[in-house]
Amino acid sequence: MAALRAGIDALDARLVALLAERARFIDRAVELKRAEGLPARIPVRVAEVLDRVRARAAAEGLDPDLVEALWRRLIDWSIAREEEALGGTRWP
Repeated sequence: MAALRAGIDALDARLVALLAERARFIDRAVELKRAEGLPARIPVRVAEVLDRVRARAAAEGLDPDLVEALWRRLIDWSIAREEEALGGTRWP
């Protein structure tokens, strides 16, 4: 059990590092959106991301509804981060 837990902990660390990397991409998106006059939330892009992760989840044998729920939370956080940086509202 200890080895299994160590493996899970290592995977969790990698996931956190990947989320931090994703956040850095969001920060870059803010710069580009500001320059192009784009809003933080672009519904077509949100739909594309959700469709893509649902398909990937299904291909990996994961529950697409679970993955979509996780990504919706991640997307909401990302958009709030962008809105704040763009001078909009702050997400709680």
